Amino acid sequence: MRKTNPWNSYRQVTMLTAPPGQIILMLFDGGLHALEVALSGFSMADPAQVNMTIHNNLQRAREIIAGLNGALNMEQGGEFARTMRRLYGYFERRLLESNLRKTRDGIEEVIRHLTVLREAWAAMLNNQTPSGQFASQPAALATV
Repeated sequence: MRKTNPWNSYRQVTMLTAPPGQIILMLFDGGLHALEVALSGFSMADPAQVNMTIHNNLQRAREIIAGLNGALNMEQGGEFARTMRRLYGYFERRLLESNLRKTRDGIEEVIRHLTVLREAWAAMLNNQTPSGQFASQPAALATV
């Protein structure tokens, strides 16, 4: 009989019950974690382990970035959504290049940018009121 991992069960329940904004934050965190693990692969001694660690974690990070890209609302997001779509596409290309060449530079660049985006997203979530409106939003705009 196959045992279930309690941590995986917890993560699945959390993903199913979290509000959409929190899910996006969790995706940022997961992507950054995968990229950090990929970077750790460069310090391993066994070449097979190096390649496997880098490749598997860059693939995971690219899947997460594709998920962030897919979560964009292109109809309502306007120019911001179009810019983010291009940025996520750039991230995916940089990670693919780093994976193929087994270089750190693209990974480190994406980590820097994703960290800024993650922090901005977290700050935005912290400024929301329980009703989902932003605390800094003027009262006249809160009813729109």
